[in-house]
This record gives sequence, structure tokens and C-alpha cells, in this order.
Amino acid sequence: MTTLDAAPAPVTERAPAQAPVDGEPCVLLKLGEVVLKGKNREQFERRLADNVRLAVRPIARVDVIRRHGVMIVRTKDATVEKIDALAARIGDVMGIVWAHRAWRVGKDVESVERAALELMAGREGTFAVRSRRRDKRFPLTSTELDRRIGASIAVKYGLGVKLKNPDHTLSIEIDRDEAFVYSGGLPGQGGLPVGMSGRGLVLMSGGIDSPVAAYRMMRRGLRVDYLHFSGMPFTGPESIYKAYALVRELDKFQGGSRLFVVPFGKAQQQIKSSGADRLAVIAQRRLMLRTGELVARRLRGGTLITGDALGQVSSQTLTNITALDDAVELPIMRPLIGMDKTEIMDQARRIRTLSISELPDEDCCSMLAPRRAETRAKIDDLKRIEKRLDVEELAEQLAESVQEHRPVYGDG
Repeated sequence: MTTLDAAPAPVTERAPAQAPVDGEPCVLLKLGEVVLKGKNREQFERRLADNVRLAVRPIARVDVIRRHGVMIVRTKDATVEKIDALAARIGDVMGIVWAHRAWRVGKDVESVERAALELMAGREGTFAVRSRRRDKRFPLTSTELDRRIGASIAVKYGLGVKLKNPDHTLSIEIDRDEAFVYSGGLPGQGGLPVGMSGRGLVLMSGGIDSPVAAYRMMRRGLRVDYLHFSGMPFTGPESIYKAYALVRELDKFQGGSRLFVVPFGKAQQQIKSSGADRLAVIAQRRLMLRTGELVARRLRGGTLITGDALGQVSSQTLTNITALDDAVELPIMRPLIGMDKTEIMDQARRIRTLSISELPDEDCCSMLAPRRAETRAKIDDLKRIEKRLDVEELAEQLAESVQEHRPVYGDG
């Protein structure tokens, strides 16, 4: 199964120059853990099909046909170029393990053979044929079909057969009403369809960690919105631009993303004037979480998500994380908690957010950072600071000040 931590390398797939006789180009999707959902499987598959249609709407209107363990994506007036674009876009949809650009042909040996020969034209090196019959009524077994098609290819093109690690693998799948022939494929994201696990709110900085945390929760089926705290009016808008660019890139995984921006500079000044000193960073983060909880509840969100990783910085000790949890009633999910910076950066690079996160900006947190931050914050000390600030009223004011943006993947 394809996973973020062990994703297969992309497989080069060559599309034939013209359609085989009686063939139709389509996209054949392989599902991951969705197929393990038992009695709830149909619900997961319906949500996944809806997500696929939404993702590819700018390219084409499609039909998504659900079969046992696979989905077939078809569109009117399909061309090789359009199918290539559909497969590439579907590769970002959570819940898909592989997207194969395939030929849909008649369910008979002759049609399969013609499509196979067309698809293998012009190739060099070794090959293997892998067949699978989802319909056992087909007259040939999988092994017999492999031998029949393999012999035809070897005779016509002079290619050598190599069953282990061939240069090219031709795949044939016999389904209920048709057969599919393809070579190679595009690895998908795996995971669960976005929307199946509820809704959450990501505290989105302009850094490397929070976009990866958002991705990992989307991959577990959570639909997320984003909350960014800007240092304005005492900083420029650069951090907002970065947050917007990050959310726009992440939008390819779910669509319909919303970014909420809070001008946080004046609240930071109040914390600094409260005598928080070494507790200032933790007090600030508790206020962010309180504000996030108010926003999340208005959005019907069931959790907050942060990019915390245990021990990565001084504010992310076990004691401090416990003090942060105390600030809110909503659960706080920390999908990066056991990861180191190298692992997080590798995943940020893979989802194409790293280069955006590395752009310079003025982080609002840096405005408040003392020379030495407290690593073992006491909750009672934090509550005394919050009492002086009237933190509940302050959080309400911040939640009321949010500005909503809707970054759309592909725009700009």
C-alpha cells in the first residue's frame, strides 16, 4: 500500500499515439485502506468518488464508476492528453493508491491482444505481463492470458521476457463488462477520503511544520481549515502571503480550503506588558489555542491541529505541551509529535510546501521570544498571567477579528 512514509517512485508510463481498435482511454484507480472498511465501505467509496469529481472539475466532467477494489474514471471525448491530466490531478486525492492511465477494451482475448500490442509498440528491453481476472467467467486463466499476450508481444517486437524486475510491465485486468490494459502508473496519496473523519482547524504558521501536520491529518480523512496569527499592525503582510501560498498548495489535497487570519500584534504587546517574561511564549500559545477553539467551534470543527514535535524547541517539552492542553477543551492533535526535523523537511519537500516555508518573513512569535524560554511551565503561573490579561475576553476579541480568505489550488 502506498504511504507517505514509503511512497513508491513514480513509474514512467508511455501512452500510445493512437487508440487501439475499439479502445477508450480512461483512468483506473486502485484504492487503499478504503477497501478494509467492511459495512462502511460504500460510504467511504461514495465520498472518494465525490472528491475525485470535485478535484478534476477544472479539467473535465467525469463519470466515476465503482467496482470491487477499483474505480474507473471516464469522460466524454476522452483523449490521451486529457486522461494524462486527469490521472495527474487524481494522484493528489486522498484515498487513492495508484492512478493508472488505461485502455478500456472489449472483454475478449482479441481486443486485449490488440490493445497490448499497441501499448508496447516502440519499447525496448525486457517485459512481463501481469493479468488479473475479477470476472472468473473469462475463458482463459490469468496464467494462460499472460502466456498468450506475452508470446504475441515477443514475436512481434522481439522483446525479451523477464518476470522479475522487467523494464516494462504490461497489466491486464478482466472486469465484469470490459477489460483494462495499461503499463505503469502514478502513485497516489493513500489514506482516507477527506471528509470521512470530521473537520479540524490547523494553527498555520509560515514555517515548515504546520503544513506537514495539515497534510497528515487530511490523509487521515479530516477536512481542515487554517488559522494564521499575523504580527500586524507591527509587522508587514509577508507572513500572510506565505500562509496564503501554503494553503493554496495544500488545497490540492481537499479543495474548498479556508484561511482565517488574526491580527495578533496588539495582543502580543499586552502579553509582553503583563510581566510574563520567560512564560511569554507559552502564554501566547495558550491564547492562540483559546482563539482557535472559538473559531473551530463556529466552523463546527472537532479538533485543533498543531505542528508540535516533542523536544524540537524549548516550548515543546512534555511539561509545556501539557500546559498548552490545559488551555482548551477541544482535543489538540499533533501528528508530528514523534518526528525529527529531517523527517518533517523530507515530507514538506514531497508535498511541495518546503520552498514556500523557507521564504523570509517576520514571524509573529519572534517578536515576543525572551532570551531564555521556560521549559517547565507551571499551569498556575500561566493562569495568574491570564487573569491579569482577562484572557477570555481577549480571545473573544481576536476570534471576532478574523479575516477569511479562500486560496484555490491552481490560481495565481
